Amino acid sequence: MDNKPKNQPGQEHDYMTTNQGVKINHTDDSLKIGERGPTIMDDHHFREKMMHFDHERIPERVVHARGSAAHGYFQVYESMAPYSKAKFLQDPSKKTPVFVRFSTVVGFKGSADTVRDVRGFATKFYTEEGNYDLVGNNMPVFFIQDAIKFPDLVHSIKPEPDKEIPQAAAAHDSFWDFISLMPESMHMIMWVLSDRGVPRSYSKMEGFGVHTFRFINNEGKSHFIKLHWKPLTDMASLVWDEAQKAAGKDPDFNRRDLWESIEMGNYPEFELCVQMIPEEDEHKFAFDILDATKLWPEELVPLKKVGKMVLDRNPEDFFTETEQVAFHPGHLVSGIDLTNDPLLQGRLFSYLDTQLTRLGGPNFAELPINRPHAKVENNQQDGFMRHHNNHRNAVNYYPNTRADGKPKMAPEDEQGYVHYPQEVSGKKIRGRSEGFKDHYSQATLFYRSMTDIEKKHIVEAAWFELGKVKEMAIRERVVKQFYHIDADMAKQVAEGIGVKPLEQSEVDKIQQEVKAFQENLWSGKENVTDSPSLSMEKVKKADSIKGVKVGILAEKGANVSTVNKLKDWLKEHNADAEVVASQFGVFGDELKVDKSYITTASVLYDSIFIVDGKESIEAMAENGDSIHFVNECYKHCKPIGLIGNASEFLENTSIRKLVQANGEGNWSDKGVVSGKEASDDFFSDYFKALAMQRHWGRSSKNKVPA
Repeated sequence: MDNKPKNQPGQEHDYMTTNQGVKINHTDDSLKIGERGPTIMDDHHFREKMMHFDHERIPERVVHARGSAAHGYFQVYESMAPYSKAKFLQDPSKKTPVFVRFSTVVGFKGSADTVRDVRGFATKFYTEEGNYDLVGNNMPVFFIQDAIKFPDLVHSIKPEPDKEIPQAAAAHDSFWDFISLMPESMHMIMWVLSDRGVPRSYSKMEGFGVHTFRFINNEGKSHFIKLHWKPLTDMASLVWDEAQKAAGKDPDFNRRDLWESIEMGNYPEFELCVQMIPEEDEHKFAFDILDATKLWPEELVPLKKVGKMVLDRNPEDFFTETEQVAFHPGHLVSGIDLTNDPLLQGRLFSYLDTQLTRLGGPNFAELPINRPHAKVENNQQDGFMRHHNNHRNAVNYYPNTRADGKPKMAPEDEQGYVHYPQEVSGKKIRGRSEGFKDHYSQATLFYRSMTDIEKKHIVEAAWFELGKVKEMAIRERVVKQFYHIDADMAKQVAEGIGVKPLEQSEVDKIQQEVKAFQENLWSGKENVTDSPSLSMEKVKKADSIKGVKVGILAEKGANVSTVNKLKDWLKEHNADAEVVASQFGVFGDELKVDKSYITTASVLYDSIFIVDGKESIEAMAENGDSIHFVNECYKHCKPIGLIGNASEFLENTSIRKLVQANGEGNWSDKGVVSGKEASDDFFSDYFKALAMQRHWGRSSKNKVPA
């Protein structure tokens, strides 16, 4: 099953038509009175063509405007009947079609892919009992606890209204002013400043449902749940210098990677996992499970693998699919229900309300990309963009006898949707649970669960972000917030942005207050002080190079056999390569040059490979672009491959004294891998270097001018 629009039988032809299907005879000149006369109103073809052009842009999303998407399918591993009665979670032999949209949050449609930002990860399941939308992000928590603050958050992070800058960036006074006054945002800030904020690829990042939902089984038993997408490859991120350069060299970096991976057959794959807490254990842990600024540590609430999603088809038309797809966290199927998470509750209104402006009215579900694969039958009618009559002839009301009482209500045993009968009582107030007031414990947990290099990146990200803030008072307030998380981190940030670190007595007072508050609030509750699963480096398996892209540097005289061997080897491992030379055509018909130095850059590759060949090496030694490629690749801690006399080229670079060559045979040093020839032993070493992605041990990399 798919959502491809199909022509009516017998209506397929090669002629251009009007929107009414009338064949067009001439579309190069408007209808005039004489060759130089005025255009006349009789030109209905011109008026239809121009009217459509005038309105072909719909309002872009306020957030998540910059998106990319793919079709695929989801398949459950085993029946989830003990936990949920949702039909698409029962049969391991059944494939449920999906459409997934990845996005940045802050920037406009024309912004770059590689900015530091949260990434949207929204999945539409076209199940047999209706559409189910899992609308999440690549981070498991959010900035705010209550949806009423969402307009303020977005206004603060968007371009400042007086000058409409900066674009797609949080590094400005308005955002950090807001954040410095919102301690509930501190956990999310740690995630955004981490490597998670600059993913290398949509296929190499996690996805999270963010909110707490419910699974409900046929017996009415409820479990609180959090849903996660785990990529089957290791996660990967850009380094910040690389991300900024990629934004200029190829602003479509992530979008292009997704499209090309699918076209090559390197289908992105994700496992759907669930964390479950029985209803009776709601208050067991040292965090409020309804607080969207908190996660459930996997060490306390383990993940259960539910099934696998494969993205195997690109959209046929960006606008009709990627742009017009409409998600909503309230699009649920029987067996999945909501909770009282106040951020989720607000989204239930906001998403639906947004579609009325973006897609012109209430019938957006009739657009092909949004249309359920399950039959739709109800008494709704009319409105903008109505395509189908969902009611029965003259009967558009219920109850009725004229249509035999149809469409009738579905009983629960026929998958009729029944909300979980949660008991609710209390006074009508504006407030929040006491447990929501712990703003720092999980921010601390996240930071202290990182490796040293990940902590370093967080501090450096804060230097960049806060270094762009002009008002020193804002910088000082943010640093003071950081002291509530980790004193050493706060001190490092302060020193890097020109803020005087706090006196030790004040630091001690802050930490004592935080500790006393948390102990009083969570005494006797389950908690952890370290969560390795939060670190991308600690969970790395380094057992695959799927999706890796290698830039092969070669000039006339390069060993074409080496190039072909490398390309074939990479293809076997679901990786790819491009030949980069000083200009196109240097090899004639012998070898295709994919990119020139003018059209690409080292930041667009995961590794650089230098081919053997005396004439080629000599030409590259005289080419500053070749030297820069290698220097920059080394500085970004990415693997470098060398074959035969290619190792001699290093003498021309800034890394010549930083790499320890071990003889003339095969050798490897911190991800720089050299081989006498393209042998199995060399490729084994190169595989290990590629699978590691980054080689952080290059402590001297900052000496490289790139």
